Amino acid sequence: MRGKSKAAVVLAITTSLVLLPAVSTATPRCDTKPIRTALDALRQVGATGIALTVRSPRCGLARRGVGLADRRTGREVLGDEHSRIGSNTKAWTATVVLQLVGEGRLKLADTVEDHLPGLIRTKRYDGRKITIRQLLQHTSGLPEYLDAPFWRDEEKRRWDHIEPLRTVRQALTLPPPRRNPSGFAYANTNYNLAGLIVTKVTGRGIGTEINRRIIKRLGLRETYWPGDRTTLPKPDLRGYVRRSGTLVDRTEWNTSEADASGALISTGADATTFWTALLTGELLAPAQLAELKRTVPDELSDGYGLGVERYRPAPGLLAWGHSGSMPSGHKFRNAITDDGRRAVTLLIGTESFDSAKVDSIIGTLIRDLR
Repeated sequence: MRGKSKAAVVLAITTSLVLLPAVSTATPRCDTKPIRTALDALRQVGATGIALTVRSPRCGLARRGVGLADRRTGREVLGDEHSRIGSNTKAWTATVVLQLVGEGRLKLADTVEDHLPGLIRTKRYDGRKITIRQLLQHTSGLPEYLDAPFWRDEEKRRWDHIEPLRTVRQALTLPPPRRNPSGFAYANTNYNLAGLIVTKVTGRGIGTEINRRIIKRLGLRETYWPGDRTTLPKPDLRGYVRRSGTLVDRTEWNTSEADASGALISTGADATTFWTALLTGELLAPAQLAELKRTVPDELSDGYGLGVERYRPAPGLLAWGHSGSMPSGHKFRNAITDDGRRAVTLLIGTESFDSAKVDSIIGTLIRDLR
């Protein structure tokens, strides 16, 4: 810098800074129009109340609600309510099983007989020929335990504690289900059986394993394994079913029989956090995540993986999720893009609504979120 004074140097630097073009560092703003459009449409689907949670790069996590969380008190849905998530639990169960595979404690090619010897040995069903992969993918050929005469009037069992082993034994008395060419036949029996295998391998129930491996790991403070608890934590999304033309509250329910196939209670925010962590590789190693996404044709979606349903909500857009339903009247719908960046989660407080319209709303919203 010989030959220039400090003042000249400062002036030169200042001048150059002034002349540089301005660069905006502002983060692109969240466009809430797709969310508002979705809320307007959800008001028309015939549900008592719906909690909506969305996540996107620009909007972050947003929670909204339509309708009533409690028809008796007139409490409105705000979006932070607890609800039963039903069969969405299957994705959580499959995640635990795949973590055990990654740890070398299980193999997807292991048979039921390898871990629960003698449990499945009937004229129709043979545990030596049923693998863990087939359980998680509903290609085992086992029937739905809920088709047993015991469950013809579910409300009679509303307060009962029922062990998952009992549900498996109920299923074994039934004829084989009708399967599609891929061998797929959806049955909750498969997941209750997978939960029993987790218990045998770890010495702990599937609820305990989900709690220690997923809930605590992700810091989910609003997700619960209910056991015999019949109530929901507050604030709750009440569940309604139609009986003799009248909506009745059936929120309180002992869901112990659902076990690994559908027992979890959560919020839209917690469920969204789980699915984001799952698809971004926070919970599974790449090899196990790839297995999770290997699908077979089904009648429920664009393909069924290991506890996950694949969706194509719009041209060129790939998403995952898993629907859920409980006899308490609670329904669950979700979709998250393959890269985990955009997610839509719905908790619905009634068993009857325009399901096709809801699916269309989710597809449009996840397409338009930014």
